Amino acid sequence: MSTVTTEESFSHPALFYRSAGEYTDRTVTFVREGLAAGEPVAVAVPAPNLELIRGGLGPDARGVTFLDMTEAGRNPGRIIPGVLRAFADTHARERVRIIGKPIWAGRSAAEYPACAQHEALINAAFTGRAATILCPYDETRLAPDVLADALVTHPTVITAGRERVSETYDWPAVVARYNEPLETTAGADVISFGAGELPEARRFAVDRASALGLSGRRLQDAELAVSELTTNSVIHGGGSGTLAIWAEAGQVVCEVRDKGRLTDPLAGRRPAERGQIGGRGLLLVHYVADLVRVHTTDDGTLVRFYLDL
Repeated sequence: MSTVTTEESFSHPALFYRSAGEYTDRTVTFVREGLAAGEPVAVAVPAPNLELIRGGLGPDARGVTFLDMTEAGRNPGRIIPGVLRAFADTHARERVRIIGKPIWAGRSAAEYPACAQHEALINAAFTGRAATILCPYDETRLAPDVLADALVTHPTVITAGRERVSETYDWPAVVARYNEPLETTAGADVISFGAGELPEARRFAVDRASALGLSGRRLQDAELAVSELTTNSVIHGGGSGTLAIWAEAGQVVCEVRDKGRLTDPLAGRRPAERGQIGGRGLLLVHYVADLVRVHTTDDGTLVRFYLDL
C-alpha cells in the first residue's frame, strides 16, 4: 500500500478493511513507510487495534508514539487539538504520519455526529500542513451510512491496497449536516442568567451536578465548563443565556443556549497559541468533557457537554 503524498501536501485517506489481518497488514505497512522516510509517526486507535499494530511492527514499534483513542479521543472534539495537532506541532519542521481511528463500533448515537464532524474538520485544520493522516474504517462492523460519510470526509479512500479519489468528497457538507437541532430533555433543571447571575449559574450547576452523582474532579470539570460557557454567552452571545442540566444514560448533561452565532467551524478545536489571552473557553470545555455537541444558527447557539458518572 502506498499513499499519494508530496513533501508539501496534506493527505487524508480513509482505509477500508474487512479483517484483523488486513487491518494489521495495511497499517503496519503505512507506519513502516513513514519510518523509512524519516517521518515521526503516531498511532491513535482503540487499545485492541493498538496491540495489533504494535505486535505487527515488532522492534520497529520503539520508534512510534502510541495513544489509546478510547481515552485520548473519548470526546471527538479534542482529537484535533489534543492528539493530531499536539503531535504535529511537536514536529513542526518535519512531515508527520498519523493513524487516527475516531470511529469504531460501539460509538453511541449521540457521539457519532461529533465524530463525523471531526473527520470533516481535519481537512480544514491541516490545510497546508505537511502531514498524512490515515483513518481506518471496519467495513464489516460499521453501518453503511458511516462508510458513506467516510467517503465525504476523506479526499481519497484505500480499498484492497489501492488508493483512489473519492468522488463524493465534500467535507463542509458533513459539518453542516450534523449541525443538528438539540432539544432540551423534558424535566431538566433550567436557569436563565445574565452578567450579574454568572456566580449563581455556577452554583446552580455545581448543586445540580452533585445531586445527580458527580463528585471530585468530575464535579470540578462541570463547574469549569459551565463557567466558560456562561461567560462566553455574556461576552459573545448577546449578554445572557439559559443553562440546563439533567442525567441521561449514565452521564450528566449540561447545555448553554444564547443568541450568539459560531461562524468558525474550528472554534474550540485549535490549540491555544503561546501567550494567547482569551479564546480558550470552548477549547477547555472540549478537554474536560466526554462529549461536546454544538448547534448553531443565525438565531443562536447551543453548546451541550456530557460527563460520565
